[in-house]
Amino acid sequence: MDLRRLRRDRGQTLVAVPFLLILVVTVVDILAPPEVHLGPFLVAAPAVTASFGGPWLTGFVGVVAVVAQAVVAVVRTSLTDLNHTLQIIALILISAIVTLFALHRERHEQQMTRLRSVAEATQGVLLRPLPQRVGPLRIASVYLAAEAEAEIGGDLYAVARTADATRLVIGDVRGKGLEAISDAALVLGAFRAAAHRQAGLSALVAHLEGAVSSGLDAPGVPQEEESFVTAAVLDVPDTEHVLHLVSCGHPPPLRLSDGRTAPMEATRPALPLGLADIARPDFTVESFPFEPGDVVLLYTDGVIEARDGSGTFYPLAERMAAWPGDGPESLLRHLCGDLLAHAGGSLGDDAAMVAVQRLP
Repeated sequence: MDLRRLRRDRGQTLVAVPFLLILVVTVVDILAPPEVHLGPFLVAAPAVTASFGGPWLTGFVGVVAVVAQAVVAVVRTSLTDLNHTLQIIALILISAIVTLFALHRERHEQQMTRLRSVAEATQGVLLRPLPQRVGPLRIASVYLAAEAEAEIGGDLYAVARTADATRLVIGDVRGKGLEAISDAALVLGAFRAAAHRQAGLSALVAHLEGAVSSGLDAPGVPQEEESFVTAAVLDVPDTEHVLHLVSCGHPPPLRLSDGRTAPMEATRPALPLGLADIARPDFTVESFPFEPGDVVLLYTDGVIEARDGSGTFYPLAERMAAWPGDGPESLLRHLCGDLLAHAGGSLGDDAAMVAVQRLP
């Protein structure tokens, strides 16, 4: 789905609307009886243009509307006719006002674009591309940025190797923008620094909790808003057909095996990272089967909370089970296209997915 081409075609169609409106009103006004005056409807042309066009286009449409009103005045009576003179003056004033509105909107959109560019560049440094092959695993990842907002979210993922296993983390920071990316950097930095060690999985998650809590309590971090990070941390041994998981309030991974999907629901999930002051954390490691050929999908809530036009959430498990392809890259391509189609071409929240397949 080419969203840029779709928006360009839609914009070209919208540009024709005000000019068509001017033409119709002008012709009907000229042909109407003397007591009927449709000239005031011409103000709709620049007003409509200001909702999607820039100041130059809005101003040009306003000039065309004024010229059309003058033509109507000449044909029906004269330019000095009081009724038409007042209509032209009102049209000029309204066109100037909506042109200023279009200028303000364009500047605001440019500012939002710059802010998003900075956030995306920062996030690009943090979310390094995951390797396609790690030990006995094939890995693919994707990050889908929301179209509805200038600020992006704090979705995160990373992978690390120990001597005999692969460790992965996926998480979602509460909030959006550069503050959320800063919190994501805390988690990623702590994970990359400690995940390669041979310490147990619960010890690794405790290290992440300590890093997040100390970072959120640092000077300069606003305390009136509660910050936390949902996360799922996994350990996949090379020689055992099993997957170890610690869930910290994150949506459960989905395992696809023999065409059937099943959630890896933790029976004793921990609180999200950064909430250790609420209750003493208990990072219980739970194990799930992970056979050769199985695919495990990690994802953030931006995927399962995407809605269609009727408000229905995206049925991730169902669509994953219907996937006809092979390999994690193919799975993510299938899910990305299907997810965007379900959401009407754009997402209301950022979404991240990581697909992991155990090779024979």
